[in-house]
Amino acid sequence: MKPKSGLTRFHDCYILRDSKIIKEDLWIRDGKIENPEQVFYVEQQEADITVNCDNVLIAPGFIDIQINGGWGIDFSYDSETVENGVGKVAKELLAHGVTSFCPTMITSHTEKYSKILPKIKKAQGGKHGATVLGVHLEGPFISPAKKGAHLDDYIRTPEKGLESIREVYGPLDNVIMVTLAPELPGATEAIKGLTGLGIKVALGHSTASLAQGEEAIRNGANLITHLFNAMLPFHHRDPGLVGLLASTTDKQVYYGIIADGIHTHPAALRIACRTNPQGLVLVSDAIAAQGLADGNHRIGPQAITMEGGRAYVAGTKVLCGSTTGLDECVVTFKQALDCSLEYALEAASLHPAKALGIDDRKGKLDFGYDADFVILHPKSLKVLSTWIAGECVYKRPNNASD
Repeated sequence: MKPKSGLTRFHDCYILRDSKIIKEDLWIRDGKIENPEQVFYVEQQEADITVNCDNVLIAPGFIDIQINGGWGIDFSYDSETVENGVGKVAKELLAHGVTSFCPTMITSHTEKYSKILPKIKKAQGGKHGATVLGVHLEGPFISPAKKGAHLDDYIRTPEKGLESIREVYGPLDNVIMVTLAPELPGATEAIKGLTGLGIKVALGHSTASLAQGEEAIRNGANLITHLFNAMLPFHHRDPGLVGLLASTTDKQVYYGIIADGIHTHPAALRIACRTNPQGLVLVSDAIAAQGLADGNHRIGPQAITMEGGRAYVAGTKVLCGSTTGLDECVVTFKQALDCSLEYALEAASLHPAKALGIDDRKGKLDFGYDADFVILHPKSLKVLSTWIAGECVYKRPNNASD
């Protein structure tokens, strides 16, 4: 009797690999994507388990780099219960095909950072929930003129560079990304300091000129937070941060975009995509109201009202985050652009992995990569099951409608 190989084979499926959807079996072992040639010709092993897929589509797991909460949990506010709250959201995200995410804190009181940040630890995903890649800190180093839903009282300037950053946030061990406005005093030194620690810097909530944006990119920033939202509109004499899409900087600039059918007009999506296709990163920017009914909710310290699935700062029509899952954003994005399915899926997997610098192990179904993937209905793109490190962590109920 042959010893167990530890191999699982997904048979009769379509998989997304090298930006193409191909009919090919997917092999996994020990939480990684396996090369079948190694299995067949070198090891001469057979699979222990064969999963008959009936022509479903297998894509890399979705990676959400900007999500403020969901299902009643707010990562910026619930300081006493945030650890359990992150776990709840991580679990719920599995049904949306999200295998990794960056819990996002918006502009908050300094005490909130000292209480919350130590509790949101980087963690490997599994049946308990999606992988926590690290915290995305959006603010408080932003422009008051483009604050969006962020409260004036807590907005700061990084006058002393990285020192100012540490004074507000405290230890940065759990942080993977910081959004700031590059035109603020001390911002350049802050960008240098953060990127020197391996933390990604995104530009947003900003009145920056194109020149200021380009300087920030030269000094280490590589992302734009929710393009078009909370920044100067495009102007032909100074296109602002939007102009970074067509800038002559010598590195790829990535940009988050909220394709929920509310935040960004389809024409704006098309302009961004056609200008800089490889930089487009789909984000949910979802808030605590995600998964809940219309009514009164919050984002951080800010009270909000949700009407018809649209979240507004209470008493205004200022949009403040989304209530849409990343899987729905993929569908809306594909419909708005009439783009290839391959491109829409990679905008929620490969592109965010590249933006975070983790594309050596996530965002693809290449050999040796983490076996984080989502099995989708080939037509509706409904999530049928979600897998992390080769383990099925979510399966759509049989009685769920397509």
